[in-house]
Amino acid sequence: MNVKQAANVLELLEFFAAHQRPASLAEIAKHFDWPRSSTFNLLGTLAQRGYLYEPRPKAGYYPTPAWASLINRIEQAQPMPKDMLALLQQLVSDTGETAVLAAVSGTDALFVETVESPHSVRYAAPVGKRVPLHTTATGRTLLSQMRADERAGVLRKASFDQYTDTTLMSAEAVEAEIALSIKRGWFQGNAEFTQDLGGVAMPLALGERRFAVLVAGPMYRVAHRIPDLAQTLRARLDAYLKAQGDHPG
Repeated sequence: MNVKQAANVLELLEFFAAHQRPASLAEIAKHFDWPRSSTFNLLGTLAQRGYLYEPRPKAGYYPTPAWASLINRIEQAQPMPKDMLALLQQLVSDTGETAVLAAVSGTDALFVETVESPHSVRYAAPVGKRVPLHTTATGRTLLSQMRADERAGVLRKASFDQYTDTTLMSAEAVEAEIALSIKRGWFQGNAEFTQDLGGVAMPLALGERRFAVLVAGPMYRVAHRIPDLAQTLRARLDAYLKAQGDHPG
């Protein structure tokens, strides 16, 4: 699903984030190959609602602080887990690999906080990245925290495409892997969605919120270290949960 008007607003914000300067109607229309009339209507609507302004007359449009204010109010209602960035940074320091916090978004796992490995060859995991729930360790970790009927509903909607040679191709295979992972104590990625990438994921429940924490990297660096990565991740999560219990505020 891709609602054009919503996509245009998001692409416009990404444009300003990348360029970090005002831009004229003509420049924006040319950059996106949008009709001038549609561009005029979009910019005019955002300006009228207080989300764009002209820093100088005829100098072009730029986002106002209203965006930040709106996001801050949303974030205050459902803030990121306390000290989560520090936890992910510690995991990267411990393992040398990328660390991710993910949550459910439809039939996907959505990366909501990430710290990437310092290695030049690494798992690229920008915030906002989505991966299928059923084909990844991150996703199966999230699926494991659902009721059986909820999980079955998600798997009925899943598209079992063959991404790599190790992709799980049925709901039954996914359920079996979840059961094995729970018994083993961690969820393992084996290049099922992206060739040559693997890692370890574990669940993180904070109140009513359910997350997955992932440590991942190139298979040539992580395949032989999976048990060690799992041990490190378990120790860090246990310490994190203890600290949150000791200091819930």
